[in-house]
Amino acid sequence: MPLRSMTDHAGAWLRGAGPHSEIVISCRLRLARNLAGYPFVGRATRSQHDDVLSRCRRQVMECEALGRQILWVDLAECPEVDCQLLVERHLISRQHASAGALPRAVAVASDETFSIMVNEEDHLRIQVLRSGAQFDEAFRQVNAIDDALESELEYAFSSKLGYLTACPTNVGTGIRVSVMLHLPALRLTGEIEKVRRAARDMHLAVRGLFGEGSDAHGDLYQISNQTTLGRGEHEILSDFQHTVVPHIIDYEQQARKALVQHRLVQLDDKIWRAWATLTHARVLGTEEVLGLLSHLRLGVNLARIDKVDIRTLNELFLLMQPAHLQKVSGRPMEAAERREARARLIRERLLRPAKPSEGS
Repeated sequence: MPLRSMTDHAGAWLRGAGPHSEIVISCRLRLARNLAGYPFVGRATRSQHDDVLSRCRRQVMECEALGRQILWVDLAECPEVDCQLLVERHLISRQHASAGALPRAVAVASDETFSIMVNEEDHLRIQVLRSGAQFDEAFRQVNAIDDALESELEYAFSSKLGYLTACPTNVGTGIRVSVMLHLPALRLTGEIEKVRRAARDMHLAVRGLFGEGSDAHGDLYQISNQTTLGRGEHEILSDFQHTVVPHIIDYEQQARKALVQHRLVQLDDKIWRAWATLTHARVLGTEEVLGLLSHLRLGVNLARIDKVDIRTLNELFLLMQPAHLQKVSGRPMEAAERREARARLIRERLLRPAKPSEGS
């Protein structure tokens, strides 16, 4: 599975399926783990980095529980555009992509439902992605991967503190639960602060499309727990399943109802202006496209427009990103060229004739 082939499709986590997928684009569970007997990544020597990388690669690639369709990418040897492609697909962090010559890698499942970062902030960052609010399925898989690797690799563990991690907020279970939410109605009604206040009250982090340090362009928000020490995995997961996500879904649904009941003409205007711009523009910037796709996605979910499906829109959130455009074209592109290529790709995808149904 070469990286170039990734641009032909989106990962399984962007299929627009699963519970509450009209609002919950995806959920992610990530475990932070370190190998016993080695310093944390930030304090280790080059030879220790190499040793950790070698040991982890051997166990990951030989682990039958992970399946055979796994791509191993040595990031220190990757072109910058390939590293950025993996960031755009949410398979590695921006920190992992930009660590220069540090020996580091990522193992990626063929369907992109999981990835394992090696020598990021911790020796291992195991993450599972699912479309919609499929928390139970994601937890079962990340737990199975963790158990399989722990049977061969000795983790740094304290009977008092739990799993030892480079960042104190991850000590304990080492689990981070996060959801990517599409909340356009809350922004349009001026009530997005409800989410921010609720998150602060529950000690949650609210970030943009690409995590820490990114803005919520396209009305896409990532919400995750900030601490793990003193709390069990099931307790953290249960909070998301039964408290955090249901409350935010309810806020957004109420805002959508208000738009339909009281501002339908203005709502339709935003939706159809977005369609007109995306299907006719010849030059488009990243932030502009994210906003327009957000309006269009809201329109599809509210049955105000039927010219495109959710999966196509979800894929376009990825495919219009800079690295994807350059991989599709097969060459580096300056910003002006990317704006033209972005508009062309979006026109082609949105105006592509629908495939005939079977038997027609």
